[in-house]
Amino acid sequence: MNSQNQIVLSLGSNIGNRLEAIESCVSLIHNEIATVVKVSTIYETPAWGFESEPFYNCAIVIHTTKSPQKILSQILKIEKQLGRIRGKQQGYQARIIDIDIISLNEEIVETENLQIPHKQMQNRMFVLLPMQDLGLNWVHPIVRKSIAELIQVCEDESECKIVGKLTSPIEKLNLQNFNYIAIEGNIGAGKTTLATKIAEDCNAKLVLERFADNPFLPKFYKDQNRYAFPLEMSFLADRYQQLTDDLAQFDLFKDFIVADYHIFKSLIFAKVTLHEDEFRLYKTMFDIIRKEMPKPDLYVYLYQNTDRLLSNIKKRGRSYEQEIPAEYLEKINRGYLDYIKTQTDLNVLVIDISDLDFIKKQSDYVYLLNEINAKIK
Repeated sequence: MNSQNQIVLSLGSNIGNRLEAIESCVSLIHNEIATVVKVSTIYETPAWGFESEPFYNCAIVIHTTKSPQKILSQILKIEKQLGRIRGKQQGYQARIIDIDIISLNEEIVETENLQIPHKQMQNRMFVLLPMQDLGLNWVHPIVRKSIAELIQVCEDESECKIVGKLTSPIEKLNLQNFNYIAIEGNIGAGKTTLATKIAEDCNAKLVLERFADNPFLPKFYKDQNRYAFPLEMSFLADRYQQLTDDLAQFDLFKDFIVADYHIFKSLIFAKVTLHEDEFRLYKTMFDIIRKEMPKPDLYVYLYQNTDRLLSNIKKRGRSYEQEIPAEYLEKINRGYLDYIKTQTDLNVLVIDISDLDFIKKQSDYVYLLNEINAKIK
């Protein structure tokens, strides 16, 4: 998964129920466009540049891999959906909702219809004060000043009165009530992508399996009989070492831990790949190690059908994975599901994502978050 962009949007409303318009806007953006991870205090401010009713203004932080041009197109649709009608007359107008892109990381974007950072942001207190509330370590890439420094030199003397505070959709989830979430799935299921996205969006410590460093993996796909046992033993040792280290190292600045695997997967893959006598020896070692491993508070298994897995494997283009047979993937899926049925003391969530695309479709990602959140209760 590509690293997500951190985008700040400014929201404003001065027609009708202003608070309701802001709330509806935040919800629509989160459910349809990008993950809303932070929402500022709401301020009431006078209309800027024209005579009209005062505005409610706030700022939000969204995480997304989409381009700013795509975000612009989608927020214009949200404005229209909420009832904004853009008149042909020149100048500022009263509006039920206004959404502006203020910043994209610390990058500069200049196109015919988009300028980032917003060209007027440093002149408007109704943008700067909400943005300051977001607590971002952000520096304007053109004038090289922080938000606090921009506020100090801003000449806008408009009165900005605090009127309320919204909770971001991510904060409402309470995923921090888990200490440790493990996300599992077959090869190509999307577990690493989902774990990474949740970690970025929800302020979690991310633990990713170090499979790329295993020298036996490419050899195994070429000659399974010869390299299955050393591969599975090396994976077991590495998973034990990594999980022991990472789970023991508490991070004061993170709310919980999310990993894209757990030690359980070692037994599942070994049962499929090893001969019977090798597996008996392997399981003896596994049982000793397993006793020392903490259990996740939630174990999520992402199920995808074989055709979808093969398609995902082909798309990501790892050369040593391209010859994986469908039968092998089916055995792994059955192994996971059979094993999960036996774990009566494990908090398990199985989600069939065969028809979901949580990278391209924000609504699918929100669905997964809500399913995970429901397990808290």
